[in-house]
Amino acid sequence: MIKVRIATLAAALAATGCVFGAAVGVSVAAEPGAATTLSLKSPTFKEGAPIGNEHFWNNFGCSGGNKLPDLEWDAGPEGTQSYAITFYDHDAPTGSGFWHWVIYDIPADVRAIKGGVLPTGAVEGNTDLGKPGFFGPCPPVGRKHRYTFTVHALKTPKLEVEKNATAALTGFFIYQNTLATGEINGYGGPRQ
Repeated sequence: MIKVRIATLAAALAATGCVFGAAVGVSVAAEPGAATTLSLKSPTFKEGAPIGNEHFWNNFGCSGGNKLPDLEWDAGPEGTQSYAITFYDHDAPTGSGFWHWVIYDIPADVRAIKGGVLPTGAVEGNTDLGKPGFFGPCPPVGRKHRYTFTVHALKTPKLEVEKNATAALTGFFIYQNTLATGEINGYGGPRQ
C-alpha cells in the first residue's frame, strides 16, 4: 500500500514539474530535455579499478608521473556544440572534495584525448590548487579515495568563464549548459 502511495505521489509530482520529490527520496521521472547519459571510457584504467601510479601527482608526498589518462567518449545528443571534462576527488579532506582538472571548449567533433595532447581551442580552467592543469590523484597516506572523470556535452560552443574563475564557478557554467554526461570512476590509495 505504501509503495502504491509513493508511486502515485511521484507521478503527481512529475506531472506538476515539482522537484520536492527528489528532496524526500521519491524517484521522479526526468523532464523532457533533461540530461542523458554518454559513455566515457579509458584504455588506461577500468571502471571501479585503481588508477595507476603513472597518473598520480608528483607532489604532496606522491611520486607519480602526473600523466593524464587517455579518455574516449560517445557523441553527444543533438544540439551538442562542445564538451567539458572534469576530474574530481570525492574524499579529499577539505569538506568539499577537490577538483583536480577542469577543461572546457572542447570542439564538438572531438571524441577523445590521448597522450596528454589537448584539443585545439580547449581551455583548462583553474583547479582547486588555484591554477590550471592536470593534477593527478594523491590521497593522504593510508587513505583510499574515489575519483571521477566526467564528460559533459554542452549546448554552447564556448563557456563565458572569466580566466581566473574558480573550479566551482566554472562548474556552475558547465552544469548550466549540460545536455548529457558520462563518467568513469576509479580509486587511488591507500599509499604507504
